[in-house]
Amino acid sequence: MKLTLDWLKDHLDGDFTVEDVVATLNRIGHEVEGVENPADKLAGFRVARVLTAEKHPQADKLQVLTVEAGPEVNAGAPLTIVCGAPNARAGLVGVLGLPGAVVPASGMALKVAAVRGVESNGMMCSSRELELGDDHDGIIELPEDAPVGASFADYRGAGDPVIDISITPNRQDCMGVRGLARDLAAAGLGTLKPLDVPTITGDGAPATEIRTDDPEGCPAFYGRTISGVTNGTAPEWMRRRLEAVGQRSISALVDISNYVMFDLGRPSHIYDRAKLSGPLVARRAKAGETVTALNGKDYTLADTMTVIADDRGVHDIAGIMGGEHSGCSAATSDVLIEVAYFTPERIALTGQALGLTSDARSRFERGVDPAFLDDATAIVTAHVLAICGGTPSTVTRAGTPPVGVKTVDYDPALSATLGGVVIAPERQKEILTALGFTVIEQGGRWRVQVPSWRRDIDGAADLVEEVTRIHGFDTIASVALPRADGVAKPTATAEQLLERRVRRAAAAAGFHEAVTWSFISEQEAAPFGGGDWSLANPISEELKVMRPSLLPGLLAAAARNQKRGADSIRLFEIGRRYLSDAEHPTLAVLMAGDKRARGWQAGKAAPFDAFDAKAAALALLDAAGAPAERLQVMDAVSEGSIWHPGQSATLRLGPKAVLAEFGALHPALTRHFDVGGPAMAVQIFLDAIPAKRASGPARAAFAPPALQSVRRDFAFLAPTSLTAAELVRAIRGADKASIVDARLFDRFTGQGVPEGQVSLAVEVELQPMEKSFTDAELKAIADKVVAAAAKVGAVLRG
Repeated sequence: MKLTLDWLKDHLDGDFTVEDVVATLNRIGHEVEGVENPADKLAGFRVARVLTAEKHPQADKLQVLTVEAGPEVNAGAPLTIVCGAPNARAGLVGVLGLPGAVVPASGMALKVAAVRGVESNGMMCSSRELELGDDHDGIIELPEDAPVGASFADYRGAGDPVIDISITPNRQDCMGVRGLARDLAAAGLGTLKPLDVPTITGDGAPATEIRTDDPEGCPAFYGRTISGVTNGTAPEWMRRRLEAVGQRSISALVDISNYVMFDLGRPSHIYDRAKLSGPLVARRAKAGETVTALNGKDYTLADTMTVIADDRGVHDIAGIMGGEHSGCSAATSDVLIEVAYFTPERIALTGQALGLTSDARSRFERGVDPAFLDDATAIVTAHVLAICGGTPSTVTRAGTPPVGVKTVDYDPALSATLGGVVIAPERQKEILTALGFTVIEQGGRWRVQVPSWRRDIDGAADLVEEVTRIHGFDTIASVALPRADGVAKPTATAEQLLERRVRRAAAAAGFHEAVTWSFISEQEAAPFGGGDWSLANPISEELKVMRPSLLPGLLAAAARNQKRGADSIRLFEIGRRYLSDAEHPTLAVLMAGDKRARGWQAGKAAPFDAFDAKAAALALLDAAGAPAERLQVMDAVSEGSIWHPGQSATLRLGPKAVLAEFGALHPALTRHFDVGGPAMAVQIFLDAIPAKRASGPARAAFAPPALQSVRRDFAFLAPTSLTAAELVRAIRGADKASIVDARLFDRFTGQGVPEGQVSLAVEVELQPMEKSFTDAELKAIADKVVAAAAKVGAVLRG
């Protein structure tokens, strides 16, 4: 919502500055996003008179002008200006941009320059160049009595600051200048002026019948006709205000409707009656009906939407945007003014379904004042009569607006108990009355009647908020919360603690944390099986689906980094995957590019491989508290889609308990995300990691053994289908009392190894506890190792 200081003073009487307004608005809960002075972009432009205009000696379409720009410019001597405008002539009073001025439309800084051999000391400007209109056929022509030499910004009255305010969704009453003026007056900044509502006596019934056939979507539909209007240009003061708040001036009738909307927060619509056929009716749309809106786009309607139509068809999408074919033009002579109340919920659902936004929708879907229809009709009519002339009819009132008196029981003591600030009851009553509430005292409690424009007030807590914000949130003292004696109990959940551990472990391992969108496009989700959760009304198509994996975001980040010259990418993210059953906390890791830069010591650069992904997965699972030594390496869950076949796997606790998947991503996937070279990834499913028991210490106290460990090497012949992990796991379980570790240290195929088999060499570490092992004991353990290996298909190599 934007307003100008001069516009605000139409409703607020008092001596205040723009700084006072900004400070007060922020203090009472209306965040000011910025203040802009339109005069700033017109600095360096002056009112100037063309003294002579002669043909340029070197160009047929240019003229050489001598221009008078006042005594402060060039000591009053005329300036030479080269100009190509067809309307440039001696005696014309226009706008001159001096050297150093910046043209608003193009951002070009003017300077003294030679144009076809003739020095030009500035530029005579058009309306489009100064962003004052679309006219670019010639330079601006001002009245002959315009003060030559004066600042054009001062002459035009452009020094009125524009204040941009972020209105919260619950404050529909502040979507107009008057609503903000009311709040400022209640806060002590000036006095709210009475609203001037004219009394207009109509001449006869409206020439067009008006009715509502959809009381659910349009409970009330008011209107009147005016005959004999002249639709010219709106007055300068109205056009200037509308342009200041970002509205392009179109015609007097359109500008009047827009002006009342921004001034009073009340949208209306003015129809060209010659373009209507039969009664104008608010009704439900018929499924499949279409309408061309004022933005030039065609919309297909559903039978849940409210429209304004006549006998020929739909004219308007009710409360959102008018139709193109019934709008007013320069030839309009008879009009119909429509002021209606539309149900906020219906407007919101229609706007969402059509993807259509407008200034009218933003007000109707929040809820305009249902008791303001008669006054709004009179105010719009008065503006039309004053600017365009004509003869009005009486007002037709179709339907009944939902005007009811809402009353809230209120105890003034709540400001202290609920709001945390003591405010005298007299001051609270003064604040509420200034905001339009009616206070009826009944004993120690109050009955407060809510004004019709405050749809957001439901209970006593809302009244506390009104009282405290006007009194000043900054006056509420900061009070420390009471704290019990002793050491505070930890508040982090087990899930939060787990995420902290793995986050620190990933960062310590050299990975950089990324935070990507939880929403991705359908194209990004497709390789991962598509998204189970899709938004019906997304911000954009790029943010339509909730991610089924964290990898799309990391792949997109990797591609961006590669395009900026990154050679080695090591990213991780902790977030949620959104699947059909629920959302799942996940840790994802992505490695792309070179893991080692080239150099004279390291040799050529080396890329990441699947074993780097496996090492990262095991290290992070260990940090998470998973039993890493018991994990089994099995085939990838989704091999052949996102994972590279033969270069990916899962880590499991049993056949079904998948804790992580890792490996090389499929080349088709990396190409899909425009990632150069191979990429390795890890996904750890944090909610699949078994939780530790809460009772007892996390681990036993460290007790180093008194005796030295013993290492024995075994070489086995095994079928190629047997994984080293299976063999090592079997050996570890051969004698759990004595074997503390087993690891693969050699894998060999070739001479001496039969076809279809592989030689696997395993180092086994034995730890004596009370006494050293005897030869017999060592042989017995070795026999157990060989037997355990035989059970999985491996035999001791001769």
